[in-house]
This record gives sequence, C-alpha cells and structure tokens, in this order.
Amino acid sequence: MAQVTRATKALVQAGIAFDLHSYDYDPAAPSIGRAAADALGVDPAQVFKTLMVLADGKPACAIAPSDGEVSLKRVAAALGAKAATMMRPADAERLTGYKIGGVSPFGQMRRVPTVIDETALLWDAVFLNGGQRGLQVLLPPDDAVRLLEAVVADIAAS
Repeated sequence: MAQVTRATKALVQAGIAFDLHSYDYDPAAPSIGRAAADALGVDPAQVFKTLMVLADGKPACAIAPSDGEVSLKRVAAALGAKAATMMRPADAERLTGYKIGGVSPFGQMRRVPTVIDETALLWDAVFLNGGQRGLQVLLPPDDAVRLLEAVVADIAAS
C-alpha cells in the first residue's frame, strides 16, 4: 500500500503532523468507517467518515463520526444552504479524485466547502481517510478544521 497520497502530501505541505494507520480494507463491510475502527482497535466515534454532498446543488464535504448517521438538513444549514443531498458515487470520485472507500477530505482535486461534526473536537486526535482504501491518518481535529477551513457544527441525525 502506498503511504504517500495526495492527502498525505497536502498534510505535509501544510506542516501538519499526523500518524498513518493502515488496515485490510473490506469492500463488503456494511460500514467502512466501523470496519476501519474495528481493524484499528479504536472507538468508532473517533473514526470520521468523509461524505460528499450537494448543498443547493453545489459540491461540499461533510465529515462525521463513522458510528452515526448524518442529517442532511443540518449539513445544509451549517453550509448556509436550503437543502443538501448525497452526491452520486461516480460524481464524488470524479470531483475528489479518490475512489469511494478512500475519499479523504485532504488533497481533493477541487476545494469545496466543508463541515465537520462538532464531536471531533471532543478527541485529542481523530482518524480521517488518508486518500486510499485501508489508509487512515490520525491528527488533532483542530488541525483538520484549520486546513480544511471547515465549519464546525452538529450534523448528526437525531
């Protein structure tokens, strides 16, 4: 597995310290984030999934704990939009340059508005996709928020 991806290059270029963690990716897993947490032996609430959405028809990124559901209504509100929908997988791959299951919020082909769930700030460090299936980066959530210029909001489904 390559340890250098566009995501890790973006983190290095920004001067953000991170740890790499790889695991055996299972494409048949019902929840990729939970499978990653299980493989890494960590709490699923510490592993965050990267979801590509359309907020009022414009691409955006939502980052949320892998152990929960996301409220698209709350994502839209956090991004100042009226509505949000999930982006089609093929469109997400084209926009980000990453394969589904390996979409990282870092180093995407095009920078888009990003919202990260507020629970990320409860952790000293969180796991985010490293830009490849089976690769996670562990970094302080504040560094992720700063690099992504992300909005921090409660985007969990009730």
